[in-house]
Amino acid sequence: MKYVKLTEVCKLLSGFAWSASKFNSNNCGVPIIRIQNVDSKNEKEFLYWDHEYNEKFVINSGDLLLTLSGSFRVVEWSGPRALLNQRIVKLIPNENKISRSWLLHSLKSKLLQIEHMGKHALVNNVSLEDLQKLALYLPPLPEQKRIADILDRADELRTKRRQAIEHLNELKQSIFLDMFGDPVENDRKWETKKISDFVLGFESGKSIVADDNEDSSSKYRVLKVSSVTKLQFAPDESKPLPPNYTPPPAHIVHNGDLLFSRANTSELIGATAYVYSTPNNLTLSDKLWRFIWYSSIKADPFYVCHLFQQPKFRFEIARRATGTSGSMKNITQDKVLSMLVGHPKINLQTKFGKLIYEIEKTRLKQINHLKLIDDLFSSLQDRAFKGELSKNDSLESILKNHAKKQNKQPESQL
Repeated sequence: MKYVKLTEVCKLLSGFAWSASKFNSNNCGVPIIRIQNVDSKNEKEFLYWDHEYNEKFVINSGDLLLTLSGSFRVVEWSGPRALLNQRIVKLIPNENKISRSWLLHSLKSKLLQIEHMGKHALVNNVSLEDLQKLALYLPPLPEQKRIADILDRADELRTKRRQAIEHLNELKQSIFLDMFGDPVENDRKWETKKISDFVLGFESGKSIVADDNEDSSSKYRVLKVSSVTKLQFAPDESKPLPPNYTPPPAHIVHNGDLLFSRANTSELIGATAYVYSTPNNLTLSDKLWRFIWYSSIKADPFYVCHLFQQPKFRFEIARRATGTSGSMKNITQDKVLSMLVGHPKINLQTKFGKLIYEIEKTRLKQINHLKLIDDLFSSLQDRAFKGELSKNDSLESILKNHAKKQNKQPESQL
């Protein structure tokens, strides 16, 4: 197996240290690619440069970029014509020696190694000098292109799955607004009610110092607030409880629970997530509330979940929360339960809940499929850069073999 230094097959161009005091946010001039822009598709995050510049720092669609600070990423730029900022490197491959796609996949597989080159301070930084020493596996050019094509196509399957999941999330929001309008402004003139009219209250867990040792012998784990911040329940966002602690049954999280973050930053406080499936050893923390319902049905939990996830509703939660700006905010039960909203009829809520449940079943299937494809891609990447993909390997044959191992149908038939 042949290995070469990065600089033997690729030129590196470091971004320029533009004067931040001359940036503008008025769309005047050329966008500046800062680290936070590298894999973002939100052009509202750009700052602009409306002064003279050297053309060599211009980045066009298709250029390869690598960040050297904080969160390390390598991407093929798909944004607008822009200027390269400091701590980002443009990679210019010698295409007589290395294909662009092979270089991109090679560096993606090396990101952890690049991160470990970093000089740790408040922000992890990698020097250009250290990066130049990075060694890459370099098979013959035709073989690079063949393997990169397999990886590209496998990666495309992952992208399509992610897009399908995102479309389902957008569909749920679209159905909510179509059926109910804006319950905070109550533009459909639903009957106005307090939250306490259909939510009896909330219950939380206990403040206990979790065990940072992931090898802890404890049977139980306590959920972090990050288990709900993305508005989807994430059971992996948890820590072991002390081995000698047994939580009371009321603190255990169950399928069908609706959870609410009563403490976080202004942007994240009030995050709400429905528990579709959970292990039986997870407990509430003191910063997470579980909804308590009336014995007679006054609201559909799926409807309430999406009500609490509405941006305007979350803004009202943040506005009522207390705490020093920039630090942890808190909100009391009384402040939440006293909020006024438009309250649609229960039969309409139930109809919405049934639709959401069916969409969620499809979404969870897509997530499971995505995990299988992610595992396959990781395996492919590992084999590719160990020189273990033979000339007889194709994506179709690899998919079939992977499907047999997983006792699933090939991805193309899912």
